[in-house]
Amino acid sequence: MTKGFFQLTFLIIFIVGAIFGILVFSGTIKLGSDGSKATGTVVVWGTIKAAAMAAPLEDFNNTHPDFVVRYVEKSAQSFDQDLLEALASGTGPDMFFLPDNLAYHYSNKIFPIPYTSYALNTFNSTFSGAGNVFLTSNGILAFPMMVDPLVMYYNRSLLDAGAVVYPPKVWDDLLALAPTLTKKDDSQKITQSAVALGHYTNVTNAKDILVALFMQLGNPILAEEGGVLHSALDSTNSKYDLSTVLSFYTDFANPAKSVYSWNKSFPNSSDAFSAEELAIYFGFASELQSLVNKNPNQNFFAAPLPQVKGATTKLTSARVTGLAISSATKNLNTAFTAASLMATTEFAGKLATALSVAPARLDLLAAKPAKDAYAPIFYDSALYARSWMDPSPSATNAIFRNMVDQVLSNSLTPRDAITDASAKLDLLLVK
Repeated sequence: MTKGFFQLTFLIIFIVGAIFGILVFSGTIKLGSDGSKATGTVVVWGTIKAAAMAAPLEDFNNTHPDFVVRYVEKSAQSFDQDLLEALASGTGPDMFFLPDNLAYHYSNKIFPIPYTSYALNTFNSTFSGAGNVFLTSNGILAFPMMVDPLVMYYNRSLLDAGAVVYPPKVWDDLLALAPTLTKKDDSQKITQSAVALGHYTNVTNAKDILVALFMQLGNPILAEEGGVLHSALDSTNSKYDLSTVLSFYTDFANPAKSVYSWNKSFPNSSDAFSAEELAIYFGFASELQSLVNKNPNQNFFAAPLPQVKGATTKLTSARVTGLAISSATKNLNTAFTAASLMATTEFAGKLATALSVAPARLDLLAAKPAKDAYAPIFYDSALYARSWMDPSPSATNAIFRNMVDQVLSNSLTPRDAITDASAKLDLLLVK
């Protein structure tokens, strides 16, 4: 079967979906409001482990006996190709779990839910702000399900040894703590790092950390005008110049700075943290169990990501997962009903718990698990977490890495590095 056949078949499916979309937007067809009953079986694809889905989905199907939702686990590495080929052959899923960093890439495979069928004010009063990554001028790309916020893990023993009572709450505190928590031998080689910042390749979640820093200053990374996305990195509308943020980040890798605490000799920052060579590690809530498994005897805890001093609001970055409706579904009414119910019933909470992340629903975030010491940090962080519509995770990773490397090598000033990254991001958006 040729590539041309796949492209032609997919084009036909897309055109049919577009015509159907016009009927929905015009009001000729109204999702969930025409009195028709949701029936039959709908299939949902995702990269979530089937074992984690089993119990929540069984309870959901038992609660809603008029239709059946069947889950198919797919490999994260082949998900995109599997979905494309399935859509082309007419055997694709009715719904799929959509990571926020693939929302842009998959948008032409999604049936956007019109605001006439699911009102924007209902969306905003139901889901945390992190779910806004799925809102577009054309409708809702996915119902938010889970929020995985970026938090600060810290080694309590290393802080105690440095006579540090509290982990940093604002970035200025981190600047003050870095010289205290960074240890060097007689040859000035760093033997214990305060924090893994400055470099890129051996800093786990480097892009997410930089995104959080940029967004804390009011920069959304991308902006939409007239239905078209463009880079906001070089915007003059930010409260502060983002070059100061880039300088702040890279200073931790500059031997001439008092905050110097990280270099290329260190392993990946998550491994350094587990080896107790790193006092503070910025990671996602979902990383908790892996950190425990790496070093069960390590004395560490979690705290919110540091904020900008004097800021009236809080913000951290997050990875958000939504439930999207395939543009090729043959049972749109049931797919819409199932997706909306999965996002707004107990299913969402049970799935988030099974995956050790926070739910996207506001009412569930208000009910923190009482016996989980980490849940209050994760749930509170999810309330003020935000994401962005990454057009290509691998390409933007290269853009951000190059931005940092250019400053470290003195090839570009921080200001010019921001401008260069913004221009490359714009080129990526028009490809």
